[in-house]
Amino acid sequence: MIAVQEAKQIIQNLVTDSTIKEVPLRDAFGFTLAESITATVAIPNFDQSSMDGYAFKFEDKNKPLQIIGEMAAGIANQITIENGQATRIFTGAPLPNGADTVVMQEKVSVENNMLTIHDDNLSQGLNVRPKGAEVQKCALAMEKGTYLSAAALGFLAGIGCTNVSIFLPPKVAIILTGNELQQPGNPLAFGQVYEANSVLLTAALHKAGITDITILYSEDNPEQLAAVLQSAIESNDMVLLNGGVSVGDYDYVVGAAKACGVTQRFHKIKQKPGKPLFFGTIENKLIFGLPGNPSSGLTCFYEYVLPALEKAMHKEQSVISTTAIATHDYKKPAGLTHFLKAFYNKGEVTPLHAQESFRLHSFAQANCFIVVSEESVGFSVGSTVEVHLLPI
Repeated sequence: MIAVQEAKQIIQNLVTDSTIKEVPLRDAFGFTLAESITATVAIPNFDQSSMDGYAFKFEDKNKPLQIIGEMAAGIANQITIENGQATRIFTGAPLPNGADTVVMQEKVSVENNMLTIHDDNLSQGLNVRPKGAEVQKCALAMEKGTYLSAAALGFLAGIGCTNVSIFLPPKVAIILTGNELQQPGNPLAFGQVYEANSVLLTAALHKAGITDITILYSEDNPEQLAAVLQSAIESNDMVLLNGGVSVGDYDYVVGAAKACGVTQRFHKIKQKPGKPLFFGTIENKLIFGLPGNPSSGLTCFYEYVLPALEKAMHKEQSVISTTAIATHDYKKPAGLTHFLKAFYNKGEVTPLHAQESFRLHSFAQANCFIVVSEESVGFSVGSTVEVHLLPI
C-alpha cells in the first residue's frame, strides 16, 4: 500500500492534456482555452466616446463653441472640427477628427447652436475611450488556460473572434462488474443488489463537464472482463472499472487490466474508505479500478479521478481544501487516512452518521470530507480539521 499523497502525485504526473479541438465561439462556454489568442485589430478601433455629450478640443473649454454636427454610434462619415467648434456625440460613437475630450450633456448649455461648458473638473481626454483601450492590435488578448466564462466569450466576440481552440472533455467508459447486479425497476432475486454506481458516477462526471460516457457491464469472469476492458480502452481516454478490485476469489480487475497491457502504477492506498483503489496507464490513457461499495467508489472519484480529469482539461480543481472547526469528536487508530462524510457550514464541520463504505444515505447529505491523516488518532470538539469541499 502507498500513502494518499504519493498516490495523488503519481496520478498527476501521468495526466496528459486532453484532445484539442477548434469550435465556434458560441459552443465554447465552460471549456478551457487551448491556444493563446492575439488581437487582429485594436478594440475599440477608434477613439470612442463613453458618454452622451459634446466632443471638442480641450484647449477650447473656456470658449463658446459652434456645434457643427453630431456623431452617433455606427456613423459612416467622419467629421473634422476646428478650433472653436464642437459636435454633439453619443455613447459609443467615434470622436470627430481634431477632438480630444467629451463633456457630459448635463454640464453644458446650448443657445443658438452655440455651446457653453460649465464643468470646472474637466481634464483633457475625459470621457474618451482611446483606440486600443480594450486591446491593442497584435497584443495578447487571452492566454491559453483561460476558463471560457460568459464574460470571456463576450470579450472574445468583442474583438472579432469566431472560433477558439478548447481542451475537449475526455471520453470516459464505466465498466460495472458483478454477478449480483440488477437494474433498478426489476425485481431483486436472492443475492442481488440494485446497480447504482453507474448512476452516481455518470452524475459526477456530468458535473465535471464530461458528457461522452459509455456504460458497460461484465460478469465476474476474467476473460469476459478483459474483453470488455480492451474494447473500452480502444475507444476512450479513461476507463473507470467499478467493483472486483480487491483480492477476493472473484476480484478480476487487476488481472484483466494487466492482460490488456495496462501498466500498474499502484494498487491499494492507506486510506478508509477506498483502500483497494487501482490505478494504471496504457499509452496516455488512465485506468482506475474503483471499489464497488458506493461510498468508497465515490470517495475515490472525488479524491483521485476528478482531479485527473480537471488537469487534463486545464480546469481549476473543484475539490477545495480548507479548514474548519469540528463539532464532534472522532477517534481512529493510526495507519490509514480517513475521509469522513461531513457537512460544512459557516466555518464548522459535522461528521455525519453511517460512515461505512456501503452507505450512501449519509453521503447524500454531505458537502465535504473531513480528512484525518494517516498518522492521526482523531480529533476532539473544537479542533481545527482539514476539510475537502465537494463540487456537489
